[in-house]
Amino acid sequence: MERPHTGRRRNEAAREAIIDAAIGLLQEVGYEGFTIERLARDAGVGKQTVYRWWPSKAAVIAEAVGTRAQHTIPLPDTGTLAADLREFFETTFRQSEDPKVISELKSMMVASIENPESARPFHDFLASRRATLRVLLERGSARAEVAADADLDFLTDLAYGLLWYRGLVGHRPLDDDAARKLAGALVAAAAESQ
Repeated sequence: MERPHTGRRRNEAAREAIIDAAIGLLQEVGYEGFTIERLARDAGVGKQTVYRWWPSKAAVIAEAVGTRAQHTIPLPDTGTLAADLREFFETTFRQSEDPKVISELKSMMVASIENPESARPFHDFLASRRATLRVLLERGSARAEVAADADLDFLTDLAYGLLWYRGLVGHRPLDDDAARKLAGALVAAAAESQ
């Protein structure tokens, strides 16, 4: 059943229905089989509602996957950088090892490459994930666990480089061991003067 017309502003219930339907559809048919027509039908909204809020399927996918990541990967605050990073990476890697999640991430990457209009939502997603990790590094800096001249952007690149490389190539697992090793390596690199 189609939802009532909501005007120009987003209706939060309709938005949530679209996000949930987008994740379900992406898991069911992947990027290639994903259509706005099917998304609208599954979400119980009009196709025009989807297009009013997102310019393309790639934009919907990027927001849906980004929203899911924000809700499923908490920001730990254990009191130490090492424990925060370990918990953050273990949670992130466990989620990323789920075949459905890694498929979603790959779909976002494909969407951004194949459709230039989708690059912004994808980059927004990446920026939000980077910002989350940076919060942990900044907390460590405030506790003097990070060298004053440490390059936090470079440390963030190191972390996500491993995630994306292993996720896309799949040559080694994104497991708890990798999470612990990455956390230890970042703590050591952060403590060193640049």
